[in-house]
Amino acid sequence: MTDLLPLAILMTSLGVAPVILAMPDHWSRLRTVINLGAAAIKVALVAWISVAVANGAEFELGLEIVPGLSLTLQADALSVLFLALSAVLWLLTTIYAIGYLEGGTDRSRFFGFFSLCVASTVGIAMAGNLFTFLVFFELLTLATWPLVVHRGSAEAHRAGRIYLAYTLGGGVALTLGTVWLYALAGSVPFVPQGVLGALAETHPVTLVAIFVLLIAGVGVKAALVPLHGWLPLSMVAPAPVSALLHAVAVVKAGAFGIMRIVYDVYGVETVQLLGLAGPLAALAAVTILWGSLRALAQDDLKKRLAYSTVSQVSYITLGVALISPIAAVGGLAHLIHQGIMKITLFLAAGNFAEGRGVKTVSAMDGMGRLMPGATIAFTIGALGMIGIPPLAGFVSKWYLGAGALDAGQPAVIALLAGSSLLNAAYFLPILYRAWFRDPPKTAAVKRRIGWMLAVPPAATAVLILCAGFLANAPFSPLGWTQFIVSLEYL
Repeated sequence: MTDLLPLAILMTSLGVAPVILAMPDHWSRLRTVINLGAAAIKVALVAWISVAVANGAEFELGLEIVPGLSLTLQADALSVLFLALSAVLWLLTTIYAIGYLEGGTDRSRFFGFFSLCVASTVGIAMAGNLFTFLVFFELLTLATWPLVVHRGSAEAHRAGRIYLAYTLGGGVALTLGTVWLYALAGSVPFVPQGVLGALAETHPVTLVAIFVLLIAGVGVKAALVPLHGWLPLSMVAPAPVSALLHAVAVVKAGAFGIMRIVYDVYGVETVQLLGLAGPLAALAAVTILWGSLRALAQDDLKKRLAYSTVSQVSYITLGVALISPIAAVGGLAHLIHQGIMKITLFLAAGNFAEGRGVKTVSAMDGMGRLMPGATIAFTIGALGMIGIPPLAGFVSKWYLGAGALDAGQPAVIALLAGSSLLNAAYFLPILYRAWFRDPPKTAAVKRRIGWMLAVPPAATAVLILCAGFLANAPFSPLGWTQFIVSLEYL
């Protein structure tokens, strides 16, 4: 039975998706029970498999499609990291989405594709080889497009077309790289330290070209510059979708793909031997600065958060590219830390828009008095992004800085300091307006914020505090990433 755990985790979202899609829209109570029940079961199963993996258990389940090519699900330490993020945040985002869409239309379609989106993310997390990763990576593109265009406006459809153009283009690059690598090396399983070391001396140019294709393919979803243009436009989607895109699914799938390619396909030694680490680190550095500079110019609150994501997700890539175990801990931890911080910001921003109709930075005056709960959550998320100790973001940046020194790259310290200053420059004015300016006299309640909208950002704000204050606790994000790095670098 335990051998089927990866499949069971996948089916908690993949299995319910067609059921929800087939439901009449007015069956809201049954749909809610199925949504929350499946999400809660997934959290329990992920907790079970996490404990098992921590104790040395191995899980692998495969289906051979053609000789030498199989769909394989596995649970290792790295996949469990992404699984845990997906499962916990899916549950909280589902609660939020149910409250957010109350009384709306096309809810069965929304939640059906919502489940399919999470199923794709789980498949990416548990992919045991590059082929399986590719299948779920492309399924994620198709599952998220209906969510981006959910509102049905001309602006939403335009954003959806641009999203497809970018992500399908990235999919072509990823497919070409995967097929080329298969022709060169056969099936490519995900194995710590990689599987291509023997080819690095005989086919260096080919491996460099394939690496560029693979990184370009996943780099679209990871929003690496100049492949990031789809992300700010996608903010036309409802708040739960924005939270899902930034914290759980699409951009995290891209960052996770970079980890798999560097750690488990090529291996850090091969990446270093081929001279690929430096260019990847430089690309991450450019993205970190560009995203922050673009965020400064945005008055639209969700677009400011979107450009912040462009910057912040590249901390993960930077941690991978520095080829240092300490930096790797920082990058891997930021996969979790950025997820919980960014989902807090987007859920709080959704509450500002729903509760008071506030969608821009210039309209944030007095929100701390009008909506104190949402503003407290937003403040914790923003301070975490800046890197104020001892919040979650500080832990990531501390390890990235220490890793930069370990790798002999002191210039990265200046990059991190400059990025933190830019983070402060685009977040602190929002907090100043919210807490220190008077609300407009004409401020009116647009909608009452019920518990389903209030609890999720409060819960994720608590997670930000716990990830920082309890960083050395067992099963903390930091502790688990240290466990992963001990396996990948030994």
